[in-house]
Amino acid sequence: MTISTFLKLVEIKTKIASLFPFLIGLLFVIYRFEAFQPVNTLIFFMSMFLFDLTTTAINNYMDYRKATNAEYKTKRNIIGQKAIPERVVVTTIYTLLTSAALLGIWLTVRTDLLVLLIGLVCFAIGIFYTFGPIPLSRMPLGEVFSGGAMGFGIIFLIIYVNAFDQGIAQITWASQMVHFQVDLFLMFEILLISLPCVFTIANLMLANNICDLEEDISNHRYTLPFYLGKKRSITLFNILYIASFLSIVTAVFLNILPLAMLFTFIVIYPVYKHVRLFNRKQTKEETFEVAVKNLVIVNGSSVSLLIVAVLI
Repeated sequence: MTISTFLKLVEIKTKIASLFPFLIGLLFVIYRFEAFQPVNTLIFFMSMFLFDLTTTAINNYMDYRKATNAEYKTKRNIIGQKAIPERVVVTTIYTLLTSAALLGIWLTVRTDLLVLLIGLVCFAIGIFYTFGPIPLSRMPLGEVFSGGAMGFGIIFLIIYVNAFDQGIAQITWASQMVHFQVDLFLMFEILLISLPCVFTIANLMLANNICDLEEDISNHRYTLPFYLGKKRSITLFNILYIASFLSIVTAVFLNILPLAMLFTFIVIYPVYKHVRLFNRKQTKEETFEVAVKNLVIVNGSSVSLLIVAVLI
C-alpha cells in the first residue's frame, strides 16, 4: 500500500474533528487547573490520533465488505478503487490498533485506572461503530456515540491526564474493593465546555447521514434520518448549532469559561449562512461541507479565544 493510498484509507483530512476537542481540552486544563504535563499530553495525542486512523480504516473496510451496491464497492470505496488486498487492510488496522492500545496502557501506568476504563469505553465505541453484526453506524445511534466519544471523551481524557491528581475523579482497586469517586461539579464543568464539540461532531455525522439517506437504505444502513425523516433531521441539525452557542453562554455565565469566549458570537452569522444553505439542499457533493466548515468555525473560534485567555 502506498502512502497516498494509506492516507485515503484513513481519510487523513477528517482528523481535524478529533484535533479540536484535544486542543479545547488542553487549553481548558491549563486555564482552569493550571496544569500541563507534556509527556502525558504527547502520549495521549499519539494514542488518540492512531486510534482515530484505526476507526476510519475499520469503517472503510466494513463498508466495503458489507456493501450491496456494486458501484459503491468498486468505484466509491477506496479499497475497491485501489484494489487493495484485504489482508493488507486488516494488517494495517491491527497495527494501528495495537500501537494505540500500547500507548494507552503506558498512559494508564503514568496516571491511574480511570484512564484505562474511559479509554476502553472509547475504544469499544470506535471499534463497534462499524464492526460487528449490528454496527452502531447502522443504527440511529451514530450521532450520539460519535459526538459523545470524540466531543466529550477526548476532552475529558486530555484534561484528566494533565490534572488526574486534582480531584476530578478517581478509581482505586484495593484487595476485593473497587472505589470510585467523582467531583460532580468539576464533571459538570467539563461536560458543559465539551458540548460545542459534542454537537458539532454529531452534526457532522448527521449531515453525512442526511445526504446519504437513500444510498444507506439501499445498503441496509438505517441511520437516525431514516427514523426521524429528512425534515425532522434537518431541524435537529439546526437545533444542535443553537445549543452549541447556548452552552458557551452558560459556561461564561457560570464563570467556567472566560468572558472573552462571548466573542464566539461573531461567528454566528457565517454558521447561520451555512445552515441555511444546507436547509435548502442536502447533497454530499455540494452541501455536506457546510457541516465541516461550521465545525471548524465554532471550535476554531473557541480555541483562539482560549489561547488568548491562557496567555493573559
